[in-house]
Amino acid sequence: MNAPARSKARSAARLAAVQALYQWQMEATPIARLLDEFHQHRLGREIEEVHYAQADVAFFDDLVRGVIAREEEIDTLLSERLAEGWSLARLDRTMLQILRAGAWELLARPDVPVGAAISEYVDVAHAFFEPREAKFVNGVLDAVGKAVRS
Repeated sequence: MNAPARSKARSAARLAAVQALYQWQMEATPIARLLDEFHQHRLGREIEEVHYAQADVAFFDDLVRGVIAREEEIDTLLSERLAEGWSLARLDRTMLQILRAGAWELLARPDVPVGAAISEYVDVAHAFFEPREAKFVNGVLDAVGKAVRS
C-alpha cells in the first residue's frame, strides 16, 4: 500500500475506532464481538447509501484493543489535563472516545508523529462537532503529547 493510501486507511481506522469505542462504552459489547461486527459490517462497507472508506484493519484492532486495555491509565492522563472544574464525566461520550483514542496513540504508537496523531483526531472531532470542540481536542492532546513524548 502506498503512503497516501495507507494514510487514508489509517484515518478511516481512527474514525471507526472512535465509533467502536463509543459502542463498547454504551453497550458493553464484548471486544471480540465488537471487532468482528466492525470487520464484517462497517469497515469499507456501504451503509444506508454511505460508503465507509477501507480502513487499516490491523491498526483499527490495535487502537480499539489498546484503548480498552489501558482505559484507566488513559483516563488518568486525560483528567490531569482538563481545565479546573472539568471531569471526564462532563464530556460528551463521543468526545471522550476521541480523546481516549488520541491519547492511546500518543502513548503507545511512537511510530506516529505527535503532530500527525493530534491532527488526525482534530479531523475526527470535525466529523462530529463544531470547530470549538475540535480546538478542545487539539489542546488536550497537545498537553498529552508533551507529557508522554518528551
